Amino acid sequence: MHWRRGFFLAKDITRADRVVQICCLKTHRFGGNITMSLKNMVGAVAKRVPGLDYDFMNELHSSPYQRLMIAEINKFCRTDLVVMDATEGFSSGGPDRGKLIKPGIILASRDRVAIDAVGIALLRIYGTVPAVMNGKIFEQEQIARAAELGVGVASADRIRLVPLDEKGRSATEQIQHQLDHDGATAVPG
Repeated sequence: MHWRRGFFLAKDITRADRVVQICCLKTHRFGGNITMSLKNMVGAVAKRVPGLDYDFMNELHSSPYQRLMIAEINKFCRTDLVVMDATEGFSSGGPDRGKLIKPGIILASRDRVAIDAVGIALLRIYGTVPAVMNGKIFEQEQIARAAELGVGVASADRIRLVPLDEKGRSATEQIQHQLDHDGATAVPG
């Protein structure tokens, strides 16, 4: 793990019978590169813990391993369902402002790695920042580390897109093409 002192999670997340995540399609200009389901779990980590004089969020945000640390949080947080609002999103800037895109779709998955990989493919279709645009999708640090830790699928060929209507079918075909082109690199493990 890349956390020097580990981290503390909100007990409601660890004790819940079911965890449903709602996230958005965004890039993140402050070092995370993307902010989708994996990054969403940063909100479950305590900034400070009573009795400890330590700022866990300062460690995360100042670390050169930030994207790896984001993935590592997810190893310890179960998620039963992720719903990503991709009706609109930011393909640059983010998380609060940037180039607005309007894919007009909602994505859902039980797999956080898969949904973030699909989100990256979608950002690439619209054109995004070089850090997200370049390389294989499964070589993106958050994706690669989360897959290595067993948080989700280890390669794009394990992702199956299922459209719910004709509009979804067109989007599915575009995303699948992008995944086939940019995402097939398998992660060891």
